[in-house]
Amino acid sequence: MIDRETFVELMSGVCAPVTVVTAMTADGRPHGSTVSSFASLSLDPPLVSFALDRGSGLLARLRPGGRVGVNILAAHQQELASAFARPHRGPGGKFDGVTWTVRAGLPHLPGSAGWTAGRVERHVDGGDHVLLVVGVEEAEPTATAPLVYARRVFGTHSGLAVAS
Repeated sequence: MIDRETFVELMSGVCAPVTVVTAMTADGRPHGSTVSSFASLSLDPPLVSFALDRGSGLLARLRPGGRVGVNILAAHQQELASAFARPHRGPGGKFDGVTWTVRAGLPHLPGSAGWTAGRVERHVDGGDHVLLVVGVEEAEPTATAPLVYARRVFGTHSGLAVAS
């Protein structure tokens, strides 16, 4: 088996989308966390997936059948990505000082490059993480450049020129 450092270095070279996954408690409090493992899983039915650390406070709020939102961050939202990646203990949680709205009953971050909402269909064991499979009920793509993460820095996607 490879050592942890080698695996971390290998995976740092994989370009990943940057999202903020959100949920709302029954008493109307928002919760969210930065997630870079968001991926399309199925077209029929429309499913997406993402993984959360077993120690994640958000994971406890995302049970099967529960609603979840995914804000696909835009290239200009790197500060939000950093803020939602850190633990926050204040009264408003990670949403303190953040502009947000309620969309489909879930916390939404305006200006994001895309949005999807749905229901958690299942949890799948993934070692120190849990993979969540989500049935997509709402989606809004935009032409805004997405935020990505690779080699431990934020960036965005740019297409390569196609040779003729």
